[in-house]
Amino acid sequence: MQVAVVTFDGFNELDSFIASALINRCRGEGLEAFVTTPAPVVTSMNGVRVTGQRPMEFVTEADVVLIGSGVRTRDVVADDRLVSTLRLDPSRQLIGAQCSGALVLARLGLLGDMPVCTDRKSRPFVEACGVTVLDVPFHADGDIATAGGCLASQYLATWVITRTLGEDTARGVLDYVAPVGENRETVERALRAVRTGETALR
Repeated sequence: MQVAVVTFDGFNELDSFIASALINRCRGEGLEAFVTTPAPVVTSMNGVRVTGQRPMEFVTEADVVLIGSGVRTRDVVADDRLVSTLRLDPSRQLIGAQCSGALVLARLGLLGDMPVCTDRKSRPFVEACGVTVLDVPFHADGDIATAGGCLASQYLATWVITRTLGEDTARGVLDYVAPVGENRETVERALRAVRTGETALR
C-alpha cells in the first residue's frame, strides 16, 4: 500500500514530515509514504528545500493521498493546471487533508456537504468556499478525512494506519514516538481523536 503525501511549494514541514515519518514506521507491514511534489524540488515556508520522492502523477496510483498544508495553498487552488494533476478517486482511495489542504479538497469538489477541520488562519478561506469548519482537530466521513492544527497531522497518520493495518499497529507506532513517560496518554489521545472524529456526526 502506497501513500502520496502531497507537498507543494511553501509547505509546512510539520504537516508533511510528521505524517510521512509515522506512516513509514509501517514499511515492514507493507505501508509506505512518499513525499509527492509538483516539481523535483520544493521549498518549505521556512526555506527548507526538499527533493520529492514521487511526481504528482503518483497520486493516481496511490492507495492513500494526503494533501499537505502551507502558505501558498490559495495559489495552488487558483492554478488550474496544477489542480488538474490531482486526479483523486474516493471510491478506491483514502483521501486526507491537513489544515489548508481542505481548500484543495473543496476545489476538487470532493467534500459535498461534509464539514472539515482546518487551522485558524485557513478557516475564513475554507468557509468562503461554502464549507462548514468544525472546532475539532480531526474529522472523517467515510474515506475522506481532514485535520486542523499542525500537530493534528499525527491524527491523520493514525487514521491512515488504523484504516489500513488496524488499531494495534497504530498503537505500536504511537507508543514508539511518544514522549518518554507519556506513552499511554499519547497513544490514547490520538486513537480517541480518530474514533471521535469518525463517529461525531453519525
